[in-house]
Amino acid sequence: MKRTKIIDVLNSTTYGQQVCVKGWVRTHRSSKAVDFIALNDGSTIKNVQIVVDPELPVKGTMGEVSLKDVTTGACVAVLGTLVESPAAGQPSEIQATEIVIYGLCDNTYPMQKKGQSFEVMRKNAHLRLRTNTFGAVMRIRHNMAIAIHTYFHEHGFFYFHTPLITASDCEGAGNMFQVTTKNLYDLKKDDEGRIIYDDDFFGEQTSLTVSGQLEGELGATALGAIYTFGPTFRAENSNTPRHLAEFWMIEPEVAFLDQEGLMDLEEDFIKYCVRWALEHCKDDLAFLNQMIDKTLLARLEGVLKDTFVRLPYTEGINILQEAIKNGRKFEFPCQWGDDLASEHERYLVEEHFKKPVIMTDYPSAIKAFYMKQNQAGTDTGSSIGYRGAVAPGPTMQGTDVLFPQIGEIIGGSVREENYDKLMAEINSRDMETDKLWWYLDTRKYGSCPHAGFGLGFERLILFVTGMQNIRDVIPFPRTPKSAEF
Repeated sequence: MKRTKIIDVLNSTTYGQQVCVKGWVRTHRSSKAVDFIALNDGSTIKNVQIVVDPELPVKGTMGEVSLKDVTTGACVAVLGTLVESPAAGQPSEIQATEIVIYGLCDNTYPMQKKGQSFEVMRKNAHLRLRTNTFGAVMRIRHNMAIAIHTYFHEHGFFYFHTPLITASDCEGAGNMFQVTTKNLYDLKKDDEGRIIYDDDFFGEQTSLTVSGQLEGELGATALGAIYTFGPTFRAENSNTPRHLAEFWMIEPEVAFLDQEGLMDLEEDFIKYCVRWALEHCKDDLAFLNQMIDKTLLARLEGVLKDTFVRLPYTEGINILQEAIKNGRKFEFPCQWGDDLASEHERYLVEEHFKKPVIMTDYPSAIKAFYMKQNQAGTDTGSSIGYRGAVAPGPTMQGTDVLFPQIGEIIGGSVREENYDKLMAEINSRDMETDKLWWYLDTRKYGSCPHAGFGLGFERLILFVTGMQNIRDVIPFPRTPKSAEF
């Protein structure tokens, strides 16, 4: 008989029909009169209850089995009659007429009904996906990917694939994983001890990309509006709840977009994603709101209700320094020119404004070379009525979105389109340009104003699910000293 997904069984009211469900056992309760099996197939957070006569013969694909072998974690098929459930909280159940065990599961199964710590589950990432929590997170992750593609498609963007292997470092930080076919035990070097790459696969030093932005800009100057959505890699030795070595990024780039328009895009996009989650992931969000973070739903709904604050960096520093004067303590300093830490960002969002913030006009020195520099005197004030102090140094048209619980969730900017100004910034940073000749060409041939941003997909999932560690919102996390599974 054809299998029916459990989500469809639970939504059906065609009682009396024969159905076949297949999945993994969550729990099995036995008594002399009747057995109850909670079965889940991943299609929904909810289990379907199987009612079983203790005398019902059980079949097995691996030899002789009995009903007692239907333990937590076992994989089974159930044929039975869909009936209206007399129990509260469940609309229907299945009265079993036949059970087949596909895969046994003994009592060493790590994901037993009793609660497991997230640390234990990370060590069993190959099995944690079968738990209610991780099933909910992965279904939400899927829905967020669909929301992202839908948003950009509906708004006229083209999905643009940028390379994973690159010879350039977009961020200029140098924390990249090298790609090579060279014999690491016999590296050919020049007289100064530098590795010679002439005999390597690509004939030059190459790495896994940290961002598709630079190539994305090329797409925007041809197609008008593009977005990338793919894996990126950073070899930072960071063991924090906010960092991964392999993660996914969404990076739209738009021609003829200014700073105000960029902030509008950032706010509209992220609200669309949150709204999608609330509309399409109700059961999973309700579960996470109950089990992980009881403020989750209110926080998500608050994002849709509030207009994001647009706050110049200089004014943000003033607010933080005023808080310090009033006794607020921070672990890290926050003078003008400092790159704000997560604690500073979260203070502004969670305590001062109590709503998301788009911070603008950062000091040039702490931002990437490609950001457009403000003209002196144009980077003060904001759309919510603040009069910021004059910045003591040059600033760039950055637009970082700060969220509660997360800190920075989006990093964006207007890109410098003027060749001479871009070269001046590159030279002031003593950057090598031989790997960027193709990028600089776009400033010589039909350059145009353009802007874009990068959103870390896992940080979005962190916010939407209420999970506390980024390693728990990706199926198989890659972190320092950890590449299992």
